[in-house]
Amino acid sequence: MSANRDDLIRLLEAELDLIEGGGYGVAAGQQSEPRPMFSESLACINHWLVPGHEGGCREDCALMHWVPERHRKDELPCHFIPLNSAGQTVQSLAGNQSLLETAVKSWLRERIRQLKSGEDPLAGVPEVKY
Repeated sequence: MSANRDDLIRLLEAELDLIEGGGYGVAAGQQSEPRPMFSESLACINHWLVPGHEGGCREDCALMHWVPERHRKDELPCHFIPLNSAGQTVQSLAGNQSLLETAVKSWLRERIRQLKSGEDPLAGVPEVKY
């Protein structure tokens, strides 16, 4: 397994742990909306202070491999990753936090399984730099 693949597995596992730990929910005592999925999360390049990085989503995002080409220039391209065979996305599930988190956790588990088993060749996946 390559270092890039190992890094990506660790990143996706950390994202899964964040979701399972309630990291996207509304904080106790708060009456605000839950944090947007993936946005400024462990898997988001905009979460980290990366030297020379100006913000905004770019091709070197670790999730960009799974974003359909037509959405790669959108404001939050990761919100258009198909999460299941029905084609549901973070965008389409917005407003139902429970269903959204269930779909994203399932998607993350499947990607981690594929990466660990070598099923996904990850052609074109950028080096994880954060």
